[in-house]
Amino acid sequence: MKKLFLFIAIITFSLTGTAQELTWHTDMAKASELSIKEKKPLLLFFTGSDWCGWCIRLQKEVLKTAEFEKWAKENVILVELDFPRRTPQDEAIKAQNYQMQNMFQVRGYPTIWFANPEKTEEGKMNLKGIGSTGYVAGGPKVWLDGASKIVANK
Repeated sequence: MKKLFLFIAIITFSLTGTAQELTWHTDMAKASELSIKEKKPLLLFFTGSDWCGWCIRLQKEVLKTAEFEKWAKENVILVELDFPRRTPQDEAIKAQNYQMQNMFQVRGYPTIWFANPEKTEEGKMNLKGIGSTGYVAGGPKVWLDGASKIVANK
């Protein structure tokens, strides 16, 4: 019995130990550099993580699924632009997120924009939006079909 328990524990640990979590960036400059380097568009997730019911639902039904994880690793660089009400947030991140919200004219949450960063000759970073979406009912397959069509326009 002890051997069986040990065997199950080892298998469970090895499966969870090798699983890689998705990296959600919060620094636009770093994410943009990575996007250019890897030749993948940015997925900009505008969310109210601690108060927005639809944001939480999108996370649960799509963004935290194995299907999304596989798709995201192959297709995009993830950026979370959070607008929490109760969770403390660094002032620099808060300012950056409001700047991005204004740039993309986000009026509600969740909103997801796909964008390609471009470096100018002066060394500044510009973002070219290629499409947006939000919560889409139907689970990860339906959401990913729509996102894949947007990313194909890059």
